[in-house]
Amino acid sequence: MKKSVTPYANQQDSKKKQVTQMFDGISTNYDFLNRMISLGIDIKWRKRVVKLLIDKKPETILDIATGTGDLAIALVETKAAKIVGLDISPGMLSVGKDKVKEQKLDHTIEMVIGDSEALNYEDHTFDAVTVAFGVRNFENLTVGLSEIFRVLKPGGTLVVLETAVPTKFPFKQGYQFHTQVIVPLMGKLFTRDRAAYKYLSNSAAVFPHGKDFNNILEKTGFIKVEDNPQTLGVSSIYCATKP
Repeated sequence: MKKSVTPYANQQDSKKKQVTQMFDGISTNYDFLNRMISLGIDIKWRKRVVKLLIDKKPETILDIATGTGDLAIALVETKAAKIVGLDISPGMLSVGKDKVKEQKLDHTIEMVIGDSEALNYEDHTFDAVTVAFGVRNFENLTVGLSEIFRVLKPGGTLVVLETAVPTKFPFKQGYQFHTQVIVPLMGKLFTRDRAAYKYLSNSAAVFPHGKDFNNILEKTGFIKVEDNPQTLGVSSIYCATKP
């Protein structure tokens, strides 16, 4: 990343601890705000992630930074026998567990607390790994991606859905106003944590998206790396394979 961005600049805790604290604090309102901020388009993006994996026919999937479980639940459509939703925030996982239970998906989806940069799984465990809006929260991006590479089976697929920054006028200017003004204001109104949603905007702005992220994936060891910009470039879906 271009520079280190943390949720609470006045705190001395590590980024990992701050991110955990932030998501615990906004967990109960996260789904509601996420729909409002993205105008519901994030649902369509997740469906595209699922579509990419359906043809791969994965038996086991690890959904890192699963949050409240939206992508993990959507991934049931792949017919995978086992889906693990992993997150560092107990608050987000609590909401996700309730959603999984309500939809009676306990037999397929397991929601677990875990650190994306120290995965508690053996090498070559999963057929696919997904991350939706989570890689920019890694404290050490290289370590996190290396861990993903390690737990993927040879030939396994990584799919990352992450925010990006449009480059063309007037979409770039509109995006900046939305993320720097509207998003933090909504965060303050609905969660009383303006800093949390300002962090989510700032972390997206400095994340190495597009070709820069492709290069990082390739340096990690992935092949067949592709990125597909979504909705005027405000997000991208990256797909990569472990040799």
